[in-house]
Amino acid sequence: MLLAGGLMPLAAQAPVFNVQVNLVRLLVTAKNQQGEIVGSLDAKDFSILDCGVPQTIAVFERNTAFPLSVSVMIDNSGSTGKDLRYEITSVEKFLKTLLGEGNPKDAAALYAFNDTVTLLSSFTRRQERLAISMRDIHPDGGTSLYDAISLAASGFRDREGRHVLVIVTDGGDTTSRYKFQEALEAAHHAEAAIYPILVIPITNNAGRNTGGEHALDTLAAGTGGRVFQPNIGAQLDKAFSDIIRDLRTQYLIGYYPHNLPLDAPAFHPVKVEMERKDLRAQTRTGYYGDQRPRTANRP
Repeated sequence: MLLAGGLMPLAAQAPVFNVQVNLVRLLVTAKNQQGEIVGSLDAKDFSILDCGVPQTIAVFERNTAFPLSVSVMIDNSGSTGKDLRYEITSVEKFLKTLLGEGNPKDAAALYAFNDTVTLLSSFTRRQERLAISMRDIHPDGGTSLYDAISLAASGFRDREGRHVLVIVTDGGDTTSRYKFQEALEAAHHAEAAIYPILVIPITNNAGRNTGGEHALDTLAAGTGGRVFQPNIGAQLDKAFSDIIRDLRTQYLIGYYPHNLPLDAPAFHPVKVEMERKDLRAQTRTGYYGDQRPRTANRP
């Protein structure tokens, strides 16, 4: 039998009743030592530890086409003035490619953030609507990055499928009400992978917000995304292409947590290990134990 969304159980199961369970879903990208994606692995090539306890893989899908909800967040603080138009052009190309292929239920939303966070477009597949919503963006003010992450994470509520935050920015947070840890927790609760694209206008370390850059590294690593640091132009376009490649070659791995310690922390650390030692897994570092329950027949 098939689970909803076309997911195939690894083994025959008893009839499914409407019992509340906690299926933990991990979106995993496997890469070799050269950073190249490996997309031909099987469930036996992965092992999962939840709070250090081995788990049994219940759901496995290679190159998953599970629907994507992608929120693109554009930094339009005052320091982005020189490059903002180029960034918007690359975002338009990215959205055209993203929505022109893949699952017909894929959708994108757009945010701009400086001192404040503005929802430019709610989730849609209409490329013209997304393009129009970016026409009036202009640079001004500070950078409320953590506020933007928290707001965009809340926008995934009740959206089935995969959740992704793509952040185009030139540096760290300067004006948010929310703190770094609150933004990271919001992303974890939304099960959202963060892909920051850091377009650095200053190459001299003395003038860069290296603390902000390290924060973006941590956000990406903790949620299963990765950071890009391109120049404007071809490198920026390639960063967006690489994100799409990651999303199109992900493994969807699900398990029902069992045998966990009674004193398990609120945030469950999860580790995905590879049978092949020349490979590494890119995925989120854990989940909150109070995550939304899912019915047994809907991952």
